[in-house]
Amino acid sequence: MSKKIVTFGEIMLRLATPGYLRFSQAKEFTATFGGGEANVAVSLANYGLNAEFVSRLPQNDIAKACEMELNRYGVSTKNIIYGGERLGIYFLETGAVARPSKVVYDRAHSSIADVKPGMINWKEVLKEAQWFHWTGITPALSQGAADACLEAIKTANSMGVTVSTDLNFRKNLWKYGKTASEVMPALVEGCDVILGNEEDAETVFGIKPQGFDVTQTGGHVDAKAFQSVCEQLVKKFPRAQKVIITLRGSVNANHNTWAGVLFNGKQLYQSPGYDITHIVDRVGGGDSFMGGLIYGLLTYTGDDQKALNFAVAASCLKHTIYGDFNQVTVAEVEKLMSGDASGRVSR
Repeated sequence: MSKKIVTFGEIMLRLATPGYLRFSQAKEFTATFGGGEANVAVSLANYGLNAEFVSRLPQNDIAKACEMELNRYGVSTKNIIYGGERLGIYFLETGAVARPSKVVYDRAHSSIADVKPGMINWKEVLKEAQWFHWTGITPALSQGAADACLEAIKTANSMGVTVSTDLNFRKNLWKYGKTASEVMPALVEGCDVILGNEEDAETVFGIKPQGFDVTQTGGHVDAKAFQSVCEQLVKKFPRAQKVIITLRGSVNANHNTWAGVLFNGKQLYQSPGYDITHIVDRVGGGDSFMGGLIYGLLTYTGDDQKALNFAVAASCLKHTIYGDFNQVTVAEVEKLMSGDASGRVSR
């Protein structure tokens, strides 16, 4: 078995309105599970890699069902710790055309929010790991979660484990008295691979591309505008070997353009762009990109262009799949990478 990839964060019960119903219309909700780091682990397990998700869950039947769901996809949960009151919940209303999707969180005092440094034995967890992944969602939950995350990053650094982050700024989560700008720099300093979008870099670090306004793109985003963002991030966080920016152009809620750029300190790589005209579910889109990127960087060693192309194609396919998890295979992603976007029946 190959060395494992460990992800750490919160997983929640997802309650979504059926179809395109508004919250006020819904008489029932569709229940699945999802969360940034767990979504990445599922992607990696689907690609045949050794993926493990670490979190803190309550000891109840909902949490048990959640763990069983992760295990069903081949994700190890053996180092999850137990305690606390509850599994967080998020409610999703899927938007259409000019009406955006909405998320309502019910995750206060979840088990992971009450985690503290020392609860997870990171030396033991990372003993057979080659990669550790976290996102900006985890330190947004509580001071304890931020401290536990920093503890994990420092342990990974000391053990020579590659560390990646998805900056994932969520303004509705930073409620405990600290801002992302205060907390995130110390965590990102320990990262070898940084993923973000234009909003993350600007809101958290004050880094923005010149003359760019995401609301005025009309669905078309100029990749070259982001070289300055990547260069500024590398300058601020010199440990980073690679900085990746996802480029989403929003024509409307159902129709997005999707691409990415990767900067390795010397060269800016630009992916092909995809026109995603009929989005089934865009929640987890960034996580599917990160899962594809980690797979690409580990599999196509030294070929940053191919790793980036794999991430963008994998994420393009995620937009066609209901739920948080990207349930695609390497062969399906590589088929799209090769230019086959016909959607013809595979027999």
